[in-house]
Amino acid sequence: MVSDYPFQPKTYLVEDGHRMSYLDEGQGKVIVMVHGNPTWSFFYRNLILLLKDRYRIIVPDHLGCGLSDKPRDYPYRLNNHVENLDRLLAHLKIDRHSMVVHDWGGAIGFGYAERYPERIESLMILNTAAFRSQRIPFRIKICRIPFLGPILVRGLNGFVRAALMMAVTKRLPKKVRQGYLDPYDSWAHRVAIQRFIEDIPLGAAHPSWKMLKKVEAGLSQFRNRPVLILWGGKDFCFNDHFFKEWQKRFPEARCIYMENAGHYVLEDAGQEVDHLINSFFAEHLFS
Repeated sequence: MVSDYPFQPKTYLVEDGHRMSYLDEGQGKVIVMVHGNPTWSFFYRNLILLLKDRYRIIVPDHLGCGLSDKPRDYPYRLNNHVENLDRLLAHLKIDRHSMVVHDWGGAIGFGYAERYPERIESLMILNTAAFRSQRIPFRIKICRIPFLGPILVRGLNGFVRAALMMAVTKRLPKKVRQGYLDPYDSWAHRVAIQRFIEDIPLGAAHPSWKMLKKVEAGLSQFRNRPVLILWGGKDFCFNDHFFKEWQKRFPEARCIYMENAGHYVLEDAGQEVDHLINSFFAEHLFS
């Protein structure tokens, strides 16, 4: 039982018999929500509840995350996550949808969108990136050090636990903290968290650099789509440098800068932004 998770997930076999967990809530036009690391579909729980009475909400847990299988010997590269999202949406026969992305969900979601730009109706961007950068906080950099990184991330669960304090500016309720922790309760179940950290491409020699370069090149296809950028201003990782880069790439986007919110912007901003999100989707898609 996962704490504070009011949904019944479904499963899909994406590759080699591995089960991918996902939520499929509501009816109507489709909004796909793509999470990052070290979160899972739980991050979007309140947004799902806000929107599911009017729209159909699809929220996968990446392989290795949340309630999905966590195979030990899986590659866990950017292209694998994009491919898994592609297979799931093909299985569900989703051919038109909006997309919400956060953290690693930016590169994964836009990696999918780059393949099928005609399918994307609108975009909501939360503290993320889908372009190359060599900026990496020291607290994440140390998690990439051989031997030390796995001890911190997989042995001590330091990445998930630290995020519960560093990624928010408001203290999370106990049941919410537990909800983020529940799927990552052992060394084996934290494998993808470590692999995501290792998969951050900081140079051309990295295996995911070429893929990220392709994702970045595809961003211009969405310049004239409706875009809402909702940004937490106290993000230690995706800071104002990334916010300004998104503004440069999508100059017509509606930008909401939450000065006192952190990386988990939906946790800190709470109900402050509900009406803004509702208005965005109603105005641009479903009126």
